[in-house]
Amino acid sequence: MLGLPDDIRAFLFDLDGVLTQTATVHAAAWKDTFDAFLRAEAARTGGPFTPFDAVADYDAYVDGRPRLDGTRSFLRSRGVDLPEGTDADPPGARTVHGVSRAKNDTVLRMIREQGVAPYDGSVAYVRRLRALGLPTAVVSSSANCRDVLRAAGIEGFFDVIVDGVVAKREGLPGKPAPDTYLAAARALGVEPAHAAVFEDALAGVASGRAGGFGAVVGVDRTGQAAELRRDGATVVVRDLAELIPDHPEEASA
Repeated sequence: MLGLPDDIRAFLFDLDGVLTQTATVHAAAWKDTFDAFLRAEAARTGGPFTPFDAVADYDAYVDGRPRLDGTRSFLRSRGVDLPEGTDADPPGARTVHGVSRAKNDTVLRMIREQGVAPYDGSVAYVRRLRALGLPTAVVSSSANCRDVLRAAGIEGFFDVIVDGVVAKREGLPGKPAPDTYLAAARALGVEPAHAAVFEDALAGVASGRAGGFGAVVGVDRTGQAAELRRDGATVVVRDLAELIPDHPEEASA
């Protein structure tokens, strides 16, 4: 059904990079934030400034992860181990929370300035699912998930939303752990073996594999098809329109 095994009965979508064209905005916001932090660290310690790579570092350390986890992961890759701090830390404070808040402020500003566009192929695919009466969910690490869906005009397409707010409230570990996807499947009343996960992030496809989902669709927006397969994708497409039966291109298993 729609490019996937016939026993798939529920469809769970990541947000940034799968449904909406915001992954590049997040990468730019992380670069802006980390470069400012790394410059300040270089000035403080007298060491060299090596900027954040918005492709390699983004994919390896922050893409698909909760914001605080992304901050910890990247900074530790540079040998920086910050104190945690608290939610009350101001943006840019030398804590995990301070750096993370600076990133959030930056991405919200960029979204306000640039707007949010959905991927046309993803909208077409979700519309087809809705026409067939099939349940859908969004599973995102972002605490801004609902705002982004609303800005893109697609909030009403989904039965369940498990985002960063829900994960924090319910104590769910973020991707690559499978817990947020498993929570969405439970909310839809479907066993993981009968649900499909749609992800563009390596951490996301890893979470789909770890959760035992019946299909894990890797959406290759940046030329990392091999890495998506390596980390858990059972199908890789460049755009979800490829999974619609009358689309001229076929997905590669």
